Amino acid sequence: MTRALSRRTLLKVGFATLGGGAFVPPRARAQQGARITTTDLGGATVLQGAGGNVVALPGMDGALMIDGGLAANAAALVAAVERATGTSRISTLINTHWHPEQTGANELVGTAGGVIVAHEKTKLAVSNTVYSSVLVSGRLAPLPAVARPTKTTRGDGSIEFAGQPVDYGYMPAAHTDGDLYVLCPRLNLLVAGGVVAADRWPLLDYRNGADGRVMTGAEIVRHRDMYQKLFSTMIGYLNMGLGPEDAVQRNPLKEYTAEFGDPAPFTYGALKSMMIAYVPD
Repeated sequence: MTRALSRRTLLKVGFATLGGGAFVPPRARAQQGARITTTDLGGATVLQGAGGNVVALPGMDGALMIDGGLAANAAALVAAVERATGTSRISTLINTHWHPEQTGANELVGTAGGVIVAHEKTKLAVSNTVYSSVLVSGRLAPLPAVARPTKTTRGDGSIEFAGQPVDYGYMPAAHTDGDLYVLCPRLNLLVAGGVVAADRWPLLDYRNGADGRVMTGAEIVRHRDMYQKLFSTMIGYLNMGLGPEDAVQRNPLKEYTAEFGDPAPFTYGALKSMMIAYVPD
């Protein structure tokens, strides 16, 4: 994957290549004081319970960590990552986006001299006060300078870690305006921030631009088909001059309510974000 991927294109193209591999949607509901658990993926570990799913890979000079949970759980999370990977430090942390569930360990990792990788829009967000209509707090203060990304990208890139490539790429107009996916091709493992959730509708922070278990390639193909159908439906709504409230009333995702919950907030946000992206000012 060498080109920039939108939310729709990633679902259409990228996930179909997974086969029987694993996909991890790291966005998760905050659970203060939750117990951190680990799942071995064979060369990587998923850690849950720190406020967001975290993926860790072992390396000779320390561990690579994808996302960092909430700040309140950072110390426990870093200790759990070190135990799981048999390392004594986090040498590299990749933020898939700027939400608190992804950047909570930044300060610990940065203070210890670790490299923090993120999209440049993520660095911009954590370096300034951010207002969001979809986060519980609504207003987030900037992170300390030591907690801000030290290596940024505008598009796709790759680093070599522990003798294997770790690829990352920009997903414009996705969950936020600074989302990265992370692909470990030798492990057949794809990590995406909040673009897909395993058991509920993903959060769309459209004003600024995962939850659950590991998902298989077959499940991702199902999600791809579901969102591709929704995208086509939403384009039809835009062509008809309909707005977010109309989309909620028509409820194109009603068949999935029992599985993922009330789709109204996601439906509203999906059409709202498409209006921002496709409708001229």
